[in-house]
Amino acid sequence: MDHVILISQVIMSLALILVFVRIVRGPSLPDRVVALELFSTTVVGLVAVYTIKTDVASFLDAAIVIALMGFLATIGFARFLERGGPRDD
Repeated sequence: MDHVILISQVIMSLALILVFVRIVRGPSLPDRVVALELFSTTVVGLVAVYTIKTDVASFLDAAIVIALMGFLATIGFARFLERGGPRDD
């Protein structure tokens, strides 16, 4: 089981690096918003895997908070763009 957890953590860490590159490079603001949502989702996955590894259930509370904050950030950016915010077209 430890090998599966380690492999999962490595793959998700690589995904975080690739998503971070997408956040920095763009090419447009909507792409960055989608990458930000994927970043928060991947962090939630990492916290969940760490929760399984350590068997401490209180980490799931942190994962839920991260997921809610990522969702609210995405909704905020979408509303900002909908109201005519600057775009990188």
